Amino acid sequence: MKKYLGFKVVLLMAFVFLIGVTPSWAEVFSQCPGDINGDGISDDPNIVCIHLAAGDGFVTMADGYPLYMFGFSDVTGTPDDLVMGSTMFKAEFPAPTITVKEGQKLYLSLSNVGMPNRPDLSDPHTIHWHGFPQASTFFDGEPMASFGVNMGFSLTYFYNVAEPGTYMYHCHVEATEHMQMGMLANLYVTPKQDGTPKTYNGKTYTKFAYNDTDGSTGYDVAYPIQIHAFDPEFHDASRNVAPLNFAGIFDSYGMLNGRGYPDTVNTGFILNENGYPAQKMNSLITANVGQKILLRISNLSFDYYALTVLGIPMKVVGKDAKLLRGPTGIDLSYITNSIELGGGETADVILDTTGLATGAYFLYTTNLNHLSNNTQERGGMMTEIHLN
Repeated sequence: MKKYLGFKVVLLMAFVFLIGVTPSWAEVFSQCPGDINGDGISDDPNIVCIHLAAGDGFVTMADGYPLYMFGFSDVTGTPDDLVMGSTMFKAEFPAPTITVKEGQKLYLSLSNVGMPNRPDLSDPHTIHWHGFPQASTFFDGEPMASFGVNMGFSLTYFYNVAEPGTYMYHCHVEATEHMQMGMLANLYVTPKQDGTPKTYNGKTYTKFAYNDTDGSTGYDVAYPIQIHAFDPEFHDASRNVAPLNFAGIFDSYGMLNGRGYPDTVNTGFILNENGYPAQKMNSLITANVGQKILLRISNLSFDYYALTVLGIPMKVVGKDAKLLRGPTGIDLSYITNSIELGGGETADVILDTTGLATGAYFLYTTNLNHLSNNTQERGGMMTEIHLN
């Protein structure tokens, strides 16, 4: 134990030294056109500005086990000269959800603040908007075609948000490692049709999954559901500066929005071993009987997973950020009792609760080996839907 702690002290001293010798031109620098008072918010309603920090931290699994992780945190509005010192061990899982409207312009600044728990690492990071249509190579985040953001530096990505739908974002540097370690999040784009009343099957809606023209993707409440899983041995190896067994990755902590059941229905923040609320997002779904629930489902794990809901039909209206319509406008949506997604896939699913009884319903994976929190049974990829 003393040898391990001594090694960690040496690493931390090395991290401090690296910060001290960072080239003078390295600095945190965020951009937000139209931000007059420096709060990170543009006065132009068509411009959205977000500033994320990339670093490391810790999360707590549903069985109480702590895991070291990499991740992002939201530092929007934080003065640039305070970002490096205010983000130590504050990575979040999943990373902050990004929501933008079709037609808006997104300025997404990324600052690499380093990894205090692993000062021997100087990994660059990127943001890859998975599935973004007509992505600029410069802003795509795939480092072989563009570049990564080195420690102590920043880059502002620009997106002209053109198409609505459910997406996701993640770091694309050493993607297998960085995504397994937690650098991923929900992202969705609401359509221009929002706010325009449309009546479908006798009910009027003002919120829609897509620009459907007929109100068929109308909904009352929406929830993102992101599928992911962790391999604790891989995370422990990274924390303990041990070789990483990529070929032997075995995910035994299945999660929805960064939590395993029953933490998925815990509406509070979950604190990590440093007392920081690193897991801020739950998966509890609530609605009134008669309402339509839009689930924006994404999978950023390495495996195929199927999700099902007992007692509520699922209507799939979108797939991979595309409305399910044929070239002639024919409706290709379908009713199912489960949906299967591979890594990198998304789906927009509407649950119609008309005529259902009040109470709790379950959304869970049919991959039964992921209904556990590692060795703890009755957990994993499961959450509840409460109908009032």
